[in-house]
Amino acid sequence: MAGEDETRSPAEDLARRLIGEFGTRAPRAPKPDQRPERTRWSGPGPDARDPKTFSEVFEQLRKKDTWSQKLAEGKIFSEWGSIMGEQNAAKSTPQQLVDGVLHVQTESTAWATQLRLMQKQILEKIAGEVGKGVVFSLKITGPKAPSWRKGERHVRGRGPRDTYG
Repeated sequence: MAGEDETRSPAEDLARRLIGEFGTRAPRAPKPDQRPERTRWSGPGPDARDPKTFSEVFEQLRKKDTWSQKLAEGKIFSEWGSIMGEQNAAKSTPQQLVDGVLHVQTESTAWATQLRLMQKQILEKIAGEVGKGVVFSLKITGPKAPSWRKGERHVRGRGPRDTYG
C-alpha cells in the first residue's frame, strides 16, 4: 500500500481528496422531463412571476367568499338609484342589510305601501344586479314619527293622536 501512494500523480491525489470531501456519488443528470434546478428568467412571454395589474389582483380578492358578500352589499347601497329607478330611489333609502333582510325607509307611508306592493319585482331586480343569495326579503317602513311622550302635545293617560292632519 505504501508503494501505491508514491506512484500516484498529484492530479490523482487531488481527485481522491475531492471525492473524499464531497462524497463518491457523481452529480445526477436532470431527467429529460424535468427542468434543471437553476434560476430561469422571465422571457418575452407572460409568466406567473410577472407583476399583475390592480384589476387582476382585485378580481382574485373579489372571488373569495369574504369579499363577494361585502361587495354585493356595497353595490346595493351605492347603485340604489339604478336598481330602484330614479323616482322610487328619490323617495326611499336603504338603511341596512342584516342576514339577507334589506331594511328600506321611505319618505311617506304611501310610498312604503307602494314599495310593498312591488316587493317581488324589487327582489328580482336586486338579484339580477348583485346575484342571488344576497337579499332574501325586504322590510319597508315609513318615516319615523317624532315621539310625543313629552312636550306640549302630550296628554297624560291618552295615547298618541293624529297630529299630521
